[in-house]
Amino acid sequence: MSTEDILAHVDATIETRLQRLFQLIRIPSISTDPAHAEDCRRAAEWLADDLQSLGADASPRATEGHPMVVGHLPAPEGKPRVLFYGHYDVQPADPLELWETDPFEPTLRPAPDGDTHIVARGASDDKGALMTFVEACRAWVEVRGALPVGVSFLFEGEEESGSRSLLPFLDETAKELTCDAVLVCDTDMWDAKTPAITTMLRGLVGQEMTITCADRDLHSGMFGNAARNALTLMTEILASLRTPDGGVAIEGFYDGVEELPEEVRRMWSRLPFDEEKFLADVGLSIPAGEKGRSVREQVWSRPSCEINGLWGGYTEPGFKTVIPAKAHAKVSFRLVAGQDPQKIRDAFRAHVEARMPADCTVEFKDHGLSPAVSMPADGPYLKASLAALAEEWGDAAIGGTGGSIPIVGALKKYLGADALLVGFARFDNRIHSPNEKYDLSSYHKGIRSWVRILERLAQA
Repeated sequence: MSTEDILAHVDATIETRLQRLFQLIRIPSISTDPAHAEDCRRAAEWLADDLQSLGADASPRATEGHPMVVGHLPAPEGKPRVLFYGHYDVQPADPLELWETDPFEPTLRPAPDGDTHIVARGASDDKGALMTFVEACRAWVEVRGALPVGVSFLFEGEEESGSRSLLPFLDETAKELTCDAVLVCDTDMWDAKTPAITTMLRGLVGQEMTITCADRDLHSGMFGNAARNALTLMTEILASLRTPDGGVAIEGFYDGVEELPEEVRRMWSRLPFDEEKFLADVGLSIPAGEKGRSVREQVWSRPSCEINGLWGGYTEPGFKTVIPAKAHAKVSFRLVAGQDPQKIRDAFRAHVEARMPADCTVEFKDHGLSPAVSMPADGPYLKASLAALAEEWGDAAIGGTGGSIPIVGALKKYLGADALLVGFARFDNRIHSPNEKYDLSSYHKGIRSWVRILERLAQA
């Protein structure tokens, strides 16, 4: 069935759809700031009312933190049900003096490439992305009277501040949110003209450790050589985490890690990617990490180990000749499918403890355990969505990301459904930074893309 009538309706009403986005953006729903708790509640109520205007059974749901918004539109007989996830909360706008316009008054600004930028906090992350899907559903209802698939909505109000209410909420509502697939629109396009479906998200293990040697800092002249230096011990242990060829030396670290599927490797190879420019843009020129692996492969599909912080001893101005009694470090591991975060954490701790002298101690602190997520490259919903995107944009890509989106793993755990991460944002959208923007083409073509995807999902 053609969707040309719905797409034409989107084009004819895009200004009205843009104004609705502006209404949502104007609510400063900053979840981390208690002073904006009422704004978060207002944003949740605005979204629930908006979903109700589509005919959805929708309401804000109370949590110990900011409200969740849940809504449902019925599924035609024999058609799948999808769950669309987004978040209505935003990052603080600070530092305000770096904004060129009011961060909560959306401004349209001509772009050098002929596009138009929607400049405001949340324009991209995640209000603009969220509303592309809502407006696509609205267009279906306005033209056809109903959607071609069943749709449930889950809008969170604490994504930018740790999602502390999410897991308890999913524990209570998993049955209500049962679906065949999860849709997420919080990722990027491959380039300005090519949308991407992210099929690989790396998991995360964060660890902080403190090594204690002597019972106090010591005079380096009186105790040098004879007394153990906590910083020296720490750096020796951190150095032991890597192999000479750039791999990770922790026993069992690569258990369960599989090579990239050949179909995905071929798709990646045809996508434009300049490894030299990727590094040059951050002032580097020589690839690190595993030898024999491309930069793109290392960032998207291989696990990593990175030292994020290291401190101890005297670090103030001037000089103090001490042997530090304590040393501290923060280490993170990005994981891929097949790796168990708990096992990686335990293996890391065992690696460290095995290298500790008998008269020294180490303490650990967790900073997050989340699994990697990998979606099947040959899944019917993925193929349907790729075909829909190619119809709208001329091409579409399967991509990965080096980052982690814990919500995707949580939804997989509670609902048992794979997620399609369809992104229309661009890398230069300045999310979390002053002068955040969303391209008008991303918003307009994003709505059109979801119109097509919904139709294709009904046929999958």
